[in-house]
Amino acid sequence: MSNAPRKPGSDINVSFEFFPPKTPKMEETLWASIERLAPLKPSFVSVTYGAGGSTRERTHHTVKRLLDETSLVPAAHLTCVDATREEVDAVIRQYWQTGVRHFVALRGDSQAGVGGAYTPVEGGYRNAVELVAGLKAFADFEISVSAYPEKHPESSDFATDIDLLKRKVDNGATRAITQFFFDNDVYERFVERVRRAGIYVPIVPGIVPIHDFTKVSRFAAACGASVPTWLAERFEGLEGDAETRAHVAAAVCAEQVLDLRRRGIDDFHFYTMNRADLVYSICHILGLRPDQESAAAGDKSAAAA
Repeated sequence: MSNAPRKPGSDINVSFEFFPPKTPKMEETLWASIERLAPLKPSFVSVTYGAGGSTRERTHHTVKRLLDETSLVPAAHLTCVDATREEVDAVIRQYWQTGVRHFVALRGDSQAGVGGAYTPVEGGYRNAVELVAGLKAFADFEISVSAYPEKHPESSDFATDIDLLKRKVDNGATRAITQFFFDNDVYERFVERVRRAGIYVPIVPGIVPIHDFTKVSRFAAACGASVPTWLAERFEGLEGDAETRAHVAAAVCAEQVLDLRRRGIDDFHFYTMNRADLVYSICHILGLRPDQESAAAGDKSAAAA
């Protein structure tokens, strides 16, 4: 066995989430971010699927471009909102033909968005438990599912929420990615509950760098994620000071991921918001360094542009 010291970050796995762009300008921003983050060799990158499947074509276009133009492994988000089983199965077949072998299977939000009333479609998959089973019946996909350290806002209690997660895993889910959180004790208690319930797949912490505290707070309220008082105080008075706000955001996120590392966590899923700046910085702090060959190719590409 070699006694050579291990490279910093060599035991860390990261994945990145992107959303499909709505405009040519947003597409430029997305692909600039992908090119910036790709040399960090993420285990996969996921592409979201809008409420009610509203971004289906744009999601598919983004996933296909990732397959065609990069060496990244894309995971396509898939929901069962406002669609019959036949319609969802047709999407699965389309992704299979494209080359996708990893899905993030979610029940999804209604067209009203996060917090809107959910009603299963008659003849459709009723929830993510059934969707996971449908995916596994089609092929032996890698399937990631969601988990909620502070409980899904529609669940009556934690026992119900964790039972739902166990059913997803029993049906073939291979990984759970958490809703974002800011208190690592909350995540750790959740993992302990999950393990006691006999769930042993990786529970990957979802991390959101705070580019805009107001927007993140609003979204957190809608999805049941708490925002600690100390965190709100960090951003107090910085509404008109973008530079300081960025420094504070980087410091807050760095504190969180380094504390998770001390607790033995080596998998991280970043909600990038299609922006690479903070995510790249945090990955650097974790010890990740760009693959030199990929980085050189990226530099040549940027120079050519």
